[in-house]
Amino acid sequence: MLRRLRSLARGAQRLGAGNLLRKIHSLEVSAGATARNAELAAWNTKVMGSAIASRFYEAGLAGRAAPLPPEPVTMGFGGRLCRQEDIEGDWLRHWCGRIGFVPMYHRKVWEDCYALQALHERGMMAPGKRGLGFAVGAEWLPSFFAARGTEVVATDLDPRDLRARNWIETDQHGGRVDTIFKPGLIDLDAFNARVSLRPVDMNRIPADLHGGFDFLWSVCSLEHCGSIAQGLDFVVEAMRCLRPGGVAVHTTEFNINPEGPTIEEGSTVLFQRRHIEELGARLARAGHRMLPVDFGTGTGVLDGFVDLPPYPGNDSPLSLPEAPHLRLSIMGLVATSIGFIVEKG
Repeated sequence: MLRRLRSLARGAQRLGAGNLLRKIHSLEVSAGATARNAELAAWNTKVMGSAIASRFYEAGLAGRAAPLPPEPVTMGFGGRLCRQEDIEGDWLRHWCGRIGFVPMYHRKVWEDCYALQALHERGMMAPGKRGLGFAVGAEWLPSFFAARGTEVVATDLDPRDLRARNWIETDQHGGRVDTIFKPGLIDLDAFNARVSLRPVDMNRIPADLHGGFDFLWSVCSLEHCGSIAQGLDFVVEAMRCLRPGGVAVHTTEFNINPEGPTIEEGSTVLFQRRHIEELGARLARAGHRMLPVDFGTGTGVLDGFVDLPPYPGNDSPLSLPEAPHLRLSIMGLVATSIGFIVEKG
């Protein structure tokens, strides 16, 4: 290999620029460098996205320098997609300040804040209210709700279920108090008095949970039910758990392309606009109301940035701040987060 490179260097003057580049390309193909170059190209993209986001952080539009309004802001949201303007909005930065998050350009920050905004606007975070969380993992929401006097039943897969293994290994399973108890939000005695843990399979909701709650939520969970159909069935069946006038708030994975292929089955599926609209129609037939959904994808530069693998937790050949993560590639499909709200009839 080294001998061939030296030969190319010595012959560079005798070759035109185009011929030299073709020689190098041929050498790289023969050396199997194509896949490695593709990975480096993805990291180049991350570097550019990180540089753009860093400018916004420095300007105080988001990040640690962004102001955190002390009072909530009424927005009147229905369903919507995660957008750059939301990360930079007072409503989201307020909840980041209350829950201890940094308003980063990351859709997971958006998902928790969207659920908080939706439930706040409907008066659900108050003493005397009762909430049910599905697949809570390591969420901060159970502690946050309990700190406001709400009684919470936090559920996740039975730890003996083989499907729970990966979540347990990555410390994202909500089957233990030490996973969802957040001491910065509530003391342990108050937490234990208001929060109970229970194993629940989202595909088989126990009948004794029906009719007992003012609100329920799931954050990035229903896409893990096994298929598009099972995820939609979960949302419809979960409405049985609410009292009349109760509210359900869900966030999930969303394929931005409304017409192309998507992931229909497996450990993570991607919903499309047609699936959400189908769900709204099913809920209406059952006597419930899904609030109108705004499918606009946003106009910010980071709304057009698609993060590529490897994602945080993977080895990186470069040192750089985390890239913006409002959009990402899942098996080559552009995905983001969607949130929607359902009122029980």
